Amino acid sequence: MDVFTIADSGDGPYGMTTGPDGALWCTLNQAGAVARIAPDGTATRFDVPGDGPALITAGPGGALWFTLLRAGAVGRVTTAGAVSLSPVPDTQGTYGIAAGEHVWYTSMRPDQVGRLGPDGSATVVPLPEGSAPAMLTTGADGALWCTLNQAGAVARITPDGAVTTFPLPTPAAGPVGVTTGTDGAVWFVEINAGQVGRITPDGTVTEFPLPDRAGRPHAITADPAGGCWFTEWAGNRVGHITPAGAITLHDLPVPGAEPHGIAVAADGSVWTALEIGAVARLTRP
Repeated sequence: MDVFTIADSGDGPYGMTTGPDGALWCTLNQAGAVARIAPDGTATRFDVPGDGPALITAGPGGALWFTLLRAGAVGRVTTAGAVSLSPVPDTQGTYGIAAGEHVWYTSMRPDQVGRLGPDGSATVVPLPEGSAPAMLTTGADGALWCTLNQAGAVARITPDGAVTTFPLPTPAAGPVGVTTGTDGAVWFVEINAGQVGRITPDGTVTEFPLPDRAGRPHAITADPAGGCWFTEWAGNRVGHITPAGAITLHDLPVPGAEPHGIAVAADGSVWTALEIGAVARLTRP
């Protein structure tokens, strides 16, 4: 596993995604910037006129879209580095983001998901009060799926705004990261319970305990080859889970790295944002 320093130790690399240009893109949550990371680990930084860039995804127009946790806005950055913001009125804590035909985001205060229109306006869907919606993914069924961190549940939101909430079997599990697997199910991680979960479109939930229940899994992404990759923030490792639930763990070579965002590059290598100011690359044989 290779580790590349891309920022100062306090800059906080956080969210990560694969860009349409073949590079990896990462937010620097504490530095007010996003970074483009070439396959050789070289980083180019673009400053953001807003506070707390959090999660990032590829989206409409061949651009990258990201949330600003402390600014109540959604940002857009082109592959050339041009940055623009769309403020989201009456919202604090914009965090999760998913993109397809539209860009969707979560708001922790108030509890809701929102959809950005082409003119930057937002259409919102309320979620249960105090549920703390976290991350988002677009499911294979065309609906949005959202983890409700404080409610111990996963929500399904149709494009027209109908919400169905599925409580998890483990109380106070604290779901955070979520992704859509190649098997058509939605996969998520439970930071409080130390588990990976799988939910089918009909709401059937299966939970897979991790070997280290105190590892605090935080982010998860689908593996195009099958299964999912996830980070263990407190365990200082990344892991892979197969569709059948078999788990393989990889320790990070840097102690206390605080792994968060995770993405799979076009060549199959797995990249992880390390909040200490670096990214790690795992090249599979």
